[in-house]
Amino acid sequence: MSTVTIKDIARLAGVSHSTVSRTLNGSPNVSEETRRKILALCHQYGYQVNQLARSLSAGRSDIISCILPGLDNPLFAEMVLKLEQYARQRGYHIMVCHGRVEDPDISQLFDFLIGHRVAGIILFSSSRQAPELIQRYMNRVPIVLQGIYDVAAAPAAVPAVTTDNLVGGRIAAEYLYGLGHRRVVYLGMRQSSVSHSLRCESFTDTARQLGMAVRLMPNETLSSTIDVGYHLAKQIFLDGLQETAIFASCDSIALGVMAAAKEFHISIPRDVSLMGFDNISYAAYPQIRLTTLDPCKKELMEGTVEYLLERLDAPERFGPGIRLIRPVLLERSTCGRV
Repeated sequence: MSTVTIKDIARLAGVSHSTVSRTLNGSPNVSEETRRKILALCHQYGYQVNQLARSLSAGRSDIISCILPGLDNPLFAEMVLKLEQYARQRGYHIMVCHGRVEDPDISQLFDFLIGHRVAGIILFSSSRQAPELIQRYMNRVPIVLQGIYDVAAAPAAVPAVTTDNLVGGRIAAEYLYGLGHRRVVYLGMRQSSVSHSLRCESFTDTARQLGMAVRLMPNETLSSTIDVGYHLAKQIFLDGLQETAIFASCDSIALGVMAAAKEFHISIPRDVSLMGFDNISYAAYPQIRLTTLDPCKKELMEGTVEYLLERLDAPERFGPGIRLIRPVLLERSTCGRV
């Protein structure tokens, strides 16, 4: 038999197809002898449960889709790994998709996932357009934003879990001030990212309240990569660095700064201190040892899954809102005292 069906297994076992169905669904109303016989035949003939048919019948599957704005960002890779580990513990599988809120075909992706009865969607985004997109679909499928949005500008509240960027920016400014730094650069802020905007706003406000001078070096692209950090840092070094510390908007930007510093024979932290945000795995490498802020990825991902499952199981009990995870300072080797 090229394609084995549940009716084939029932005929071979000499039972009804409903008995096979109950066996595969773990029903206790099947004798142990019959159960063993059916499972043995399934194994022998390679029968696989049609998960798509099952999800269509049940109205939803056990698949949670997460939509990432980039597949080459180490932060997203680490977060999805923790997301998958926790989702499995809760009985769900993860489907990874690529898509940006700004993409013209993002609606087609949402329609495709909803049409395939995913249990829910986790959208990784800090785009200012994310709330409007989620609002269009949240009555059709449970959705949680893994990121932050501008509450004042949003059409309505949406469920979100994110790092507390305001706290993170404040921690960074106070830390550098405590080391004696009075002139600093904030490098790589993307205006299109609400996370970056809040992080930058908190850092600069706190720094200026403490009497520090802050130079802003924005990132005009749509992504924060090592290459972007490298070129931004080159501009600063070519202009003549007057500051004693650089706070990079994320670790990938900070790694680009380290590459440019090596090219310009600038020593970190002897000539300039460097601090990042995200605590990607590369940051802990012995030859890097980047001081950074840890967004607590495990807590973020577990909180995101739990928020989604709350909306899946009892949507009327849990209204939309933002849940914040406090970041933690990790002191390593790239920041020194002045």
